[in-house]
Amino acid sequence: MVLGSMAPRRRWLLLGLAALAVVALIAAGTVVITRLTGDNKPGGAPVAGSPTPSPVGTPTPSPSGPPPGADITGPLNLLLVGVDTRVSVPGWEPHSDAVLVLHVPKGLDRAYLFSLPRDLLVDIPAFPKAGYKGGKTKLTHAMSFGSRVPGKPKQPSTAQGYELLRSTVSGYTGLRIDAGAVLTFNGFDRLVNALGGVDIYIDQRVESLHRRPDGKYRESAPGGYKGPQQVYEKGEMHLNGWQALDYARQRYITGGDYARQRHQQQLIRAMTRKILDEGLAKQPERVDQVVSALGDTLVYVGGRRIVDIAYALSGLPENRFTLVGLPGSGVGKGSAYRGEQLTTEGRTFLTELRAGRADAYLAAHPKLVVKN
Repeated sequence: MVLGSMAPRRRWLLLGLAALAVVALIAAGTVVITRLTGDNKPGGAPVAGSPTPSPVGTPTPSPSGPPPGADITGPLNLLLVGVDTRVSVPGWEPHSDAVLVLHVPKGLDRAYLFSLPRDLLVDIPAFPKAGYKGGKTKLTHAMSFGSRVPGKPKQPSTAQGYELLRSTVSGYTGLRIDAGAVLTFNGFDRLVNALGGVDIYIDQRVESLHRRPDGKYRESAPGGYKGPQQVYEKGEMHLNGWQALDYARQRYITGGDYARQRHQQQLIRAMTRKILDEGLAKQPERVDQVVSALGDTLVYVGGRRIVDIAYALSGLPENRFTLVGLPGSGVGKGSAYRGEQLTTEGRTFLTELRAGRADAYLAAHPKLVVKN
């Protein structure tokens, strides 16, 4: 992956990139459906992101056999991770700047997407493969601690880091993680542009820390940046690729990181709605164009093939896709800040989710549902 002209010390917050996993699964699902129903032309592009040496290939319909993923009935939990990588810095360890969980209950007829704060204080288990002894610290460090390869200090493994992050998230939420995706920066704006941009409701005024109104990067200066800023005013707005990513990155705004998580989830829903509204299942060439835009920005990690999970989720109604914002607060004060913790209301949601009572809990706590 190449980050182009980005300065090596510039901190890229990749929260908006988690949208790629949801979009990839839905887009891949439409590819599978069109190919199984015989509506596709031969020679289509393969689904991006398969971790196995063998290609995903084109599913071959069988007169007697079930379609791929037909045996997946749920519940299903997907871990979606956006990583902070600085490939220009030798040995830079990936940090998880976006951690989202997509929970699909048994029956696969609805889904809940929630974010965990990057600075959430968690118990990270021991991970002998990386020489990590375990400890209580910020969630973002699980990926970096797990990525360390003994004897190869300048060759961290993102896939190995995901293993420790997965164990950490599973231990905290009590959810078994069935599959996941690790997403990097390169290509996100190309994906949004391949969709023709996205329409989203901006729920608060957001000033960009990084971009000018023309899309160019602001000049770095002592203590921050200088020059005119791109501003996203409250109201309906059509975002192109760089605008969508830039909007999803901003956390030095009213509401801080929790507002950023909300904006990220809204972007995911906007992208999902765009794919569904365009009826991509009937446009295989268009689907291939969108999926191929992912390139190597998506690394899929899971026990089942992405086409299996995508097909299983292909019938998920868009109006049953619920975004959940988990409230939290800081631990410590000033220079003694240690991280974040979820409130009792947020932690209880996880308990009710596991018990299959999420709808009732959200009805009683409507402020947890992310609107717009």
